[in-house]
Amino acid sequence: MVRIRVLVVDDHRIFAESLAAALAAEPDVDVFAAGSGPAALRCLDRAAGEGRRYDVLLVDADLGGNLPGARPAVPVREGNEEGLVDGISLVAGVRAAQPAVRIVVLAERDDPRRAALALQTGASGWVAKDCSLSRLLTVIRGVLRDETHLPPALLTGVLKEMTAARRHRTESERLVESLTPREREVLRCMVAGLGRKAVAERLFLSPHTVRTHMQNVLGKLGVHSTLAAVALARRAGVGPADLGSAGRIMPEETNSA
Repeated sequence: MVRIRVLVVDDHRIFAESLAAALAAEPDVDVFAAGSGPAALRCLDRAAGEGRRYDVLLVDADLGGNLPGARPAVPVREGNEEGLVDGISLVAGVRAAQPAVRIVVLAERDDPRRAALALQTGASGWVAKDCSLSRLLTVIRGVLRDETHLPPALLTGVLKEMTAARRHRTESERLVESLTPREREVLRCMVAGLGRKAVAERLFLSPHTVRTHMQNVLGKLGVHSTLAAVALARRAGVGPADLGSAGRIMPEETNSA
């Protein structure tokens, strides 16, 4: 019998342990629980190192805590810059590190926008926490067959959100293309979370020059804050600057300032 290795990630301990116990009653399921994003990442790394990779991750959409080393967090409300969806951030981190793992997001409520974000980030399913165990098992087995699972009531809303996201991405890509090579390099540093002084040190520029580049980036992108610029960059597919072993930015372009 082929066994399915499942990791439940939820910071509500009673829920996580109860769900793990229910899934463990299935003859073909091995299940473990983690109470935070960092704990989940450690579990995944340890299992991979031992040659016992997990097959499916069940992640709380509202997971709390920070995720050191994870890929960029996904803004909840890019317009007013409110908060981050840590559960969806974990999806991004896991998909980057272990793309073979299938991820299902567990949610307290149906939310087309967040469900669309989850799918775009790499999740294979969005399931209500109050669904039946049989439904959850169907989803777990389905995503292992490369199926995508959404509640029927969410389908129309999610399609609308993803269509709108594609339009936003096209516009974001156009705006990013208007930047000079050096400005794109600075933007990548901003996506990596570097402040003006750190950017200046890593690109060997003066803080004044970096300040000018950052102002130009904001102006050309049509935004008024670094956070909004980073959100737009992510929509356009701009990744963070790569830090070399010596801490220096590995430049995307070789053009000077």
